[in-house]
Amino acid sequence: MPYHITLPTTSSVSLPSYLSSSSHPSLPHAASTNRSVLRSLLKTHKRLPPPQQTSHLPNLQSALEAYLSYLLAIQAGLSGRPIASETIDILLLNEPTSSWRPTLTAPSLPSRSPKRIKITGLDAELAFVLTTLAYTHTQLARSSLRTIHRAGIKPEGKTSAVTKAMKELLDAHAIHSFVASRAQTAAGAAGAGAKSSGSSLLPLDLAAPVQSALAALALAEATLLPVVKEDPYPAALAEERSSASTEWMVGTVKMAGVRAGLFARLCVMAGEHAGRAVGLLGQGGGGEGAAGKLDEGLVRYAQDLRRNARAKACRFLGVDAEGRGEVGEAIGWLRGARRELGGKVDEEGKNKGLGKLKREWNGRKEDKKIEKGGDEWGLDAGKVEEERVVEWLEKKWCKVNDTMTFQIVPPHEPLIASLPSGREYHSPKPFHPPSLDEATIAKMRAPPDPKEDHIEDENDDSDDENDQDPVGAFPGTAKRYSGNATYY
Repeated sequence: MPYHITLPTTSSVSLPSYLSSSSHPSLPHAASTNRSVLRSLLKTHKRLPPPQQTSHLPNLQSALEAYLSYLLAIQAGLSGRPIASETIDILLLNEPTSSWRPTLTAPSLPSRSPKRIKITGLDAELAFVLTTLAYTHTQLARSSLRTIHRAGIKPEGKTSAVTKAMKELLDAHAIHSFVASRAQTAAGAAGAGAKSSGSSLLPLDLAAPVQSALAALALAEATLLPVVKEDPYPAALAEERSSASTEWMVGTVKMAGVRAGLFARLCVMAGEHAGRAVGLLGQGGGGEGAAGKLDEGLVRYAQDLRRNARAKACRFLGVDAEGRGEVGEAIGWLRGARRELGGKVDEEGKNKGLGKLKREWNGRKEDKKIEKGGDEWGLDAGKVEEERVVEWLEKKWCKVNDTMTFQIVPPHEPLIASLPSGREYHSPKPFHPPSLDEATIAKMRAPPDPKEDHIEDENDDSDDENDQDPVGAFPGTAKRYSGNATYY
């Protein structure tokens, strides 16, 4: 958690061949140079090992924001809007054409990257840049949350990591919402017969339902983070399972009923956001002009996040009931949590649907993935961890009920139906795109310097075509089949 999305790559484009400015002739050249830098960094990022990609994200984010400011200045000039109190006279010679490799589109063949999608117009180019920027915020949040699962982390370090992750997720939510609103506006204009720059149909990754779903997922994850930071039960379970623990017996975890009720309402709201994402992703592949099919991993992650959030809500309501001495009701809430997680509960409360949990209990596969920094960490949206906590608490409370309290365990279906309403934790702010300052705009009045002008060759699009594995080869062995490899 959050979901790991691979950053897209793009082909080279010479913007001065499509744009011309009489008032600021250096603007198209400067935009093309910044795009060249961005393309190079995207190529570098893709070829880096996963542990090194995290440290490379800030540089990539800076390049995205720099190119985005020039791209928005060009669009403002085409629309007749002033930038930094100046009016830019710019002429669109021809619709810019480029190709981007999407990352949310399922590949046509297993272990193969999806093919590049050709896009026309500045609107689609801007949407891809904004979406890539949102992905970097999500990956930075993901890297921050890795640290809270490491052994020996101090409370202040955990608080700092969660605060940073919440900020990154809210930024990603704002950007995805901004792209979704632009996509809806463009679709409405196209339906009304309006003609504008970038009037071509957007690919699947940029469809309004998919972008809205990504925004809802980011908000759901940000809503769950305050609960994750203050939840003492996963840490207590990890301490009990740790072979290096020096404690003979973990003390009973206590939580105030007010906090448990508040956490339950936050989890319910996170589940609603995730449920909205599930519904929107179901519409993502059905739009007119959408290329390909949506990656099933993203849909499955949204479903698991909704289940995890609702199961946490049931668990916290069970904690509240157990604190009041209602152990039977608490066990009923835990069985409802297991039902929300996808397990089947019979009349005796035995679990029939979480066999994977028992296989991974002793192996600690998820713990090893966290330590190695693998990209597979968190793809279950924390569902396995919640399964462990629910089963652990149910075992303890059933033992207390069978030996001391002897309370009747109510059925879990009416309990789930009585879940409280959700409560919002964040007040998301709109996205404010970066813009060029007055000094930079003033420099664009001068003609471009031929010595500093750097425009890529549009035929130099070998960034990741050569990284494709040949048919029949093992994944990740593309370089061994290249002509430059030495054979012994």
